[in-house]
Amino acid sequence: MHSISRRAFIGGAGSLAVLAGLGLAGCGGTDAGSGSTVTSGNLLDTIVESGKMTFATEGTWSPWTFHNADDELTGFDIEVARAIASELDVEAVFAEGEWDGLLAGLDSGRFDTMANGVSVTPEREERYDFTEPYAYNRIVVITMDDSDIASMEDLDGKHTANTLGSSYATLAESFGATNTGVDDFNQTIELLEQGRIDATLNDEVVFYDYMKAHPDAPLKIAAENADPTPVAFPLRKGEETAELREAMNGAIDVLRENGTLSSLSEEFFGVDITSES
Repeated sequence: MHSISRRAFIGGAGSLAVLAGLGLAGCGGTDAGSGSTVTSGNLLDTIVESGKMTFATEGTWSPWTFHNADDELTGFDIEVARAIASELDVEAVFAEGEWDGLLAGLDSGRFDTMANGVSVTPEREERYDFTEPYAYNRIVVITMDDSDIASMEDLDGKHTANTLGSSYATLAESFGATNTGVDDFNQTIELLEQGRIDATLNDEVVFYDYMKAHPDAPLKIAAENADPTPVAFPLRKGEETAELREAMNGAIDVLRENGTLSSLSEEFFGVDITSES
């Protein structure tokens, strides 16, 4: 794989920007501690000097981020993160946790960024700077087979469940649903099958991945959002992350051009979701 050298970042560009991250998960020899410590006011410089880039992740959201049969952390986002770190000539390390904790860790600088299928929304763009998109989600409404929900508008007055602060919860509430906070997707499905909620929102690829593992589950896609949602890596706002974002964008461009992104998408999703079309 072609690597973007450290010298290319440092030479002629001054000190380099440091990445502040949301949730990536830990695996094997990685630890779930703090991310790069900002010492120069430039996160990329700090990452390059340490040789490590810390991603936060849930590790429980297949096929984006999960543990395989050997309890190894993997998934589309995990492998994309590793590929980006390789392009930057540093090691990717992962810290696993629940969604809210990942966001807090990004804000405080404990993590450099988050690899967890983070959707780019107007609300989040007010709070974070994002890299260019590396994938596109199509959000769907998941219900029991006998549900009469047939459109996003039918969520009005219904009860849904998603992790608090997620784009899914926000979208459901925008259509008039009352959202119950949960820890992960599996807990959401339990509530749905127990009849305690009417629906949940999630990615189309996550639904099909779940149904592949649970072919007899009495679930269906009842509706879908009209437009695909871009997925990108969030960074803390400010000059300290500006050069890191530029470097990550360069790495994403390389991975798109050499086919790594589409290959990983096919591997984990069975379809290429790395382009908007």
